[in-house]
Amino acid sequence: MQVSFKKILPHVLVFVGFIILSLAYFSPVLQGKQILQSDIVHYEGMAKQHKTFKAETGEETYWTNSGFAGMPTYQLGAKYPHNYIKQLDLALRFLPRPADYLFLYFIGFYTLLLSLKVDFKLAALGALAFGFSTYLIIIIGVGHNSKAHAIAYFPLVLSGIILTFRRKYILGFIITALALGLELVSNHYQMTYYLMLLVVVLGIAYLVDAYRKKLLPHYFKSVGLLIVAVIIAVGLNATGILATQEYVKESTRGPSELSINPDGSKKEAASSGLSRDYITEYSYGKLETFNLFIPRFMGGGMGEDVGKDSNLYQAYLQLGASPLQAKEEVKRAPMYWGDQPIVEAPAYVGAVVIFLFVFALFLVKGRLKWWLVGGTVLSLLLSYGKNLGFLTDFFIDYVPLYNKFRAVSSIQVILELCIPVLGIFGLVKLFDRFNSDEEKLKALKYSVGITAGIALLFLVFKSVFFDFIGLRDQLYRENYGLDFARALVDDRKALFTSDTLRTLILVLLSAGTIYFFLKNKLNETKVILLFAALIVFDLVGVDRRYVNTDNFVSASKVEQPYQATQVDMEILKDKSHYRVFDLTSGGARASFFHNSLTGYHAAKLKRYNELFDFYISQNNINVLNMLNTKYIIVPDEQEGKAVYPNEDANGNAWFVKQVAAVASPDEEIMALKDLDNKNKAVTTEQAIAGTFTVDSLATISVVDYKPNVITYESKNLKEGFAVFSEMYYKEGWNAYIDGEIQPIHKVNYTLRGLKTPKGRHIIEFKFEPKVVQTGSRIALASSIIMMLLILAGVFFSVKNRKKLSE
Repeated sequence: MQVSFKKILPHVLVFVGFIILSLAYFSPVLQGKQILQSDIVHYEGMAKQHKTFKAETGEETYWTNSGFAGMPTYQLGAKYPHNYIKQLDLALRFLPRPADYLFLYFIGFYTLLLSLKVDFKLAALGALAFGFSTYLIIIIGVGHNSKAHAIAYFPLVLSGIILTFRRKYILGFIITALALGLELVSNHYQMTYYLMLLVVVLGIAYLVDAYRKKLLPHYFKSVGLLIVAVIIAVGLNATGILATQEYVKESTRGPSELSINPDGSKKEAASSGLSRDYITEYSYGKLETFNLFIPRFMGGGMGEDVGKDSNLYQAYLQLGASPLQAKEEVKRAPMYWGDQPIVEAPAYVGAVVIFLFVFALFLVKGRLKWWLVGGTVLSLLLSYGKNLGFLTDFFIDYVPLYNKFRAVSSIQVILELCIPVLGIFGLVKLFDRFNSDEEKLKALKYSVGITAGIALLFLVFKSVFFDFIGLRDQLYRENYGLDFARALVDDRKALFTSDTLRTLILVLLSAGTIYFFLKNKLNETKVILLFAALIVFDLVGVDRRYVNTDNFVSASKVEQPYQATQVDMEILKDKSHYRVFDLTSGGARASFFHNSLTGYHAAKLKRYNELFDFYISQNNINVLNMLNTKYIIVPDEQEGKAVYPNEDANGNAWFVKQVAAVASPDEEIMALKDLDNKNKAVTTEQAIAGTFTVDSLATISVVDYKPNVITYESKNLKEGFAVFSEMYYKEGWNAYIDGEIQPIHKVNYTLRGLKTPKGRHIIEFKFEPKVVQTGSRIALASSIIMMLLILAGVFFSVKNRKKLSE
């Protein structure tokens, strides 16, 4: 027992150390503060309605009416029955957010290096290099929580796969199934897809190695076990995966039914995914590659704080700004001069880490090196997007699912993982006595020559190589003058010089540490401690420029990110059911208070998005009426905002005199421009076309209105056809007339229509997605199987240990 405790003690200390570091970096959480993340502010706006509904009723709703005129909550934090893998995830994220994500970065990477048989001290060092990588901190700062969540589980998934290939079949299988299950919980399929690409590279490296060593039976046995682990992991997340797959077909990520643009021109050939321009909008510039090594090589981000000693500060003063105004302006100076539309901060991996990576290239051999180098190169080349068109076009056209994801630059998450792993193995080889000191010294000379040489070259010839002019500089010249534009360039040069010099010094300090070790002036422990200090100084120093205590606010400000204006309060006096169109603010602000036509989400309902592009964005009152837009918030010069009551809104539901059939979705959406939608509806369903008698006493009104159940009462002397100002969504919504289910028809391209019998009737629309029921059963069964497999694994492991000890 004493021996076991000694073995486990170092890992316990590392575990505690990671907790302390995570809380130290995000120390305001200890005061009860929360980080203010722009994306999460929007999320809170979109999620307010279904969160309030859950708090008041204890019931989960899978539909919300608060954004984009209505959409499923599958991608808005929906909670599913029997989602036990989510409970495990919450248990692992026991620290207050966002310290929980940083802790997951650390512990996951530490586990990966242990699975690669790295000593715990070097594994802990590697965890620091990965966890504090600037990009991984920045995404937390801006609120890309699901992305951070997914990346944090990358190393754990790889750990399970590697252990399986190392013949640790039981442990590897269990870790792979659980880790991949946790990965899928994060609900960021783009990141999971990128992980899959890295796993393919890893699989190829192991396959080539197995072929050379004549170990193919073991390889395919391992692959078979891993496939079963993947199936179980998918089963544990069945509800979320099935719901997402169902929704994606109806969202902007799926193919459109339309063949025309809003102006009537023909679209390009339909694609099963996103458009090429949309996919490659955020393409990493080839020159930006050096941002990985020099933090503000391209100026940093769009809003750098350059301080009062900057040229830009003086330029603002010359333009007539007061010292206080100039001070505020230079806190968000547009220093970035790369090719991307928006950059919050550089994707800095670290001068020390890059140096160790280059050092390792000359010492590490075999499949490990080629897997990590292959992953790094693939990641970097694909991040170039349209700047390396032939490769990107190949992946968009021929690699399955690649065209479903945008912002190709984010694939650099792969190299964010690969580079520190190989860098740590550079130190493993440094400490390996089987490698000669001559070989190590040669590797040191090459790595110093490459890394320090690049930094020195940039320092000396920066004005020859670069002009430091950004995409928007012409605009700055036109609006602020030539002196202002020159000040921008001069400050960019200054940032470039200081950070390049910083990188050069860190490289030389790193090289010196290795040199003194080779000269027996430092032992292994001191080398590790020195590199820990260098890495933390390097990465945390850059991280703090972008995510620091200033990002934290009181918890109440995060939980209540929007404050109701006088206009909001005036609208909220109306207790009926209607929609609001806010022309004064973007994002999800209006969704926090009202059922809004706007919102904030990357995957809106496709039909609604097209309706918005065709008509709503043009303020077409005809279409606004059919969406029951009762209030329009408009700019007001004196008060900032004013509300325009729209008395012509159609209401929640109405009877029409005619349902006209058209031949195609193109004709259906084009007909809406001038359609008398109070009396007429259009549809592509030929079977429901016809005329109906609407008498003067016919009414249809809301009796009860909830996000997932809407109840109406209809009165009509004749059979009729009712149009409802609610989004049509084929999967999940059921209509009942006096308790009997009836078919829902799509009319006016986006709305629900229903044939109604004569007389007085109760009509109910209920959102009852079968996908949730089916997925929950699969998740429950998978959880039971997983638990039985874990118990069986423990049993056989104990049994085998007893045999070995006898």
